[in-house]
Amino acid sequence: MDRWSEFELFVQTAELGSLTKAAEVLSMSNAAASRSLASLEKRLNVRLVERNTRRLGLTQAGQDFYRRCKNILGEMKEAESAASATAMVASGTLRVTGSLSFCMKHIAPLLPEFTRAYPQINVQLDSANRYFDLIESGIDVAIRTKEYEADSAITVRKLAWTRRILAASPAYLARHGTPASLEELANHKLLTYSYANNPDELHFTRDSQSRVVKIKSLLEANDGQILRAAALEGLGILIQPNYIVYDDVVAGRLVPVLDEWDLPRLAINIAYQNRSHLPARTRVFIDFIVRHFQEMDFERKWTRQDHSSP
Repeated sequence: MDRWSEFELFVQTAELGSLTKAAEVLSMSNAAASRSLASLEKRLNVRLVERNTRRLGLTQAGQDFYRRCKNILGEMKEAESAASATAMVASGTLRVTGSLSFCMKHIAPLLPEFTRAYPQINVQLDSANRYFDLIESGIDVAIRTKEYEADSAITVRKLAWTRRILAASPAYLARHGTPASLEELANHKLLTYSYANNPDELHFTRDSQSRVVKIKSLLEANDGQILRAAALEGLGILIQPNYIVYDDVVAGRLVPVLDEWDLPRLAINIAYQNRSHLPARTRVFIDFIVRHFQEMDFERKWTRQDHSSP
């Protein structure tokens, strides 16, 4: 029996005046209760209870110990109640991380609605184009384009798949022409993402065909918003996930190029620490983001090839 259980048995015994009644309240056998009380007295090296055939009473040391145990157990129950209440109420600081592009496009615009629904949550948004260690950094929720986590202590939940596309502004295409084949990409100015896997080559598929195209960039950047801005200014053809440029394509500000070819798709996931009792602030944020993605039908929009309408 652990020490807290021993203390509880002792307090029940003192208040009921009977070890047998205390054992019954705590669903213990008389023998187990007797062993527990004897173990407590042995560890403290003091007699707490006076036993005889007619009654059970506390020694002076037992009375002093009872008052302290009663106070300590009361404080423990209050602490447990407070912790349970905190777990049920969505409050406190919520740390969220994701790429700058994702945070700008798909988290920051939702924060007014989220904070109205959960005013006791303080959101701390850490945008970075690198992956934090969630546990070491104290991150509650991360948005990532990784299909799995090497750390088994991290749970990964898919939000949506997205295509990666080539697109350019109408002004750029008017000046330089629209490439009609993969080979013609060599004659165009390309805007590429520095952290992409193998940024110097593109792996295309179409039906049963597979092609690898070596490329040379006019501009490399470590964030998609930089490439988007450059493409909108007519600097070249960007290569970016649809979740960054979808609205620009639908509005005609960017035009897909060689869209019949597919680049490897990205899985957008939400990652968080495995916990038997997930904090309420984390749980409600995850549910909020998942519901938003479903309502917006992002996966269908971001994986289709027809961009003529939303």
